[in-house]
Amino acid sequence: MSESLGIWLVREQSEALAMVLQASLGGELFRPWLNSTVAQQDQFATAYRLHSHWILLAASGIALRFLNGLIEDKQTDPAVVVLDEAGRYATSLLAGHEGGANRLAYRVANVVGAVPVISTATEALKPLVIGIGCRKNVSVTQIESAVFQVLGDYSLNAVREVATIDLKAEEPGLIEFCEQHNLPLRVLAKETVAARGWVTQASDWVHKNIGLDGVCEPCALIACGRGQLIVPKTALDGVAVAVVKDLEWKKL
Repeated sequence: MSESLGIWLVREQSEALAMVLQASLGGELFRPWLNSTVAQQDQFATAYRLHSHWILLAASGIALRFLNGLIEDKQTDPAVVVLDEAGRYATSLLAGHEGGANRLAYRVANVVGAVPVISTATEALKPLVIGIGCRKNVSVTQIESAVFQVLGDYSLNAVREVATIDLKAEEPGLIEFCEQHNLPLRVLAKETVAARGWVTQASDWVHKNIGLDGVCEPCALIACGRGQLIVPKTALDGVAVAVVKDLEWKKL
């Protein structure tokens, strides 16, 4: 099955949120209430294999009931992400690693400002989060050089995600860096970063051009809520990098 996306709305009230997702991610919208003669669960069972990826705008309990009896194998099951109707949490529920639900959860979260929820062991157990800020049109080589220099003895395999501000969400070099190294990119709204302006040293350039005291440090700290800053902002050739380590890993 080629990659395709279905967006399932449980209630008409979530249509505005679904339209935002569709405008950014594409996909086919399903409005099951238009067919009142067939139960939603049965409608979903019929549609389930039509798409390789699904976003369910629903409570997790409803999603689990819909999936009951449909799950077969993690190598072939469609990827399923559940987004609550308030747009707060994008949960990778099924086929997270193999099917691409983890990646889809980040894409959904970045569109609506939700928190991506990833429980796959291979990703969740990684202790580091990297915050990155950069000048416009920096190259992937510049970003890569800065990141590797800042990581020092740490391996890139220990990095759980890269975090940046929404103003840099479409930065080609940053996107390419994350794609080359299979790292999820978490995008945070400028307002979110402004509300939690944790920086060791304010940047006059960032303040003048973006209106914030800093980008890489607050982005990394927000993305890893229980984390500790282990490498403060380090600026190299137009790229600013900070590293946060999950406190659960402090003994490593």
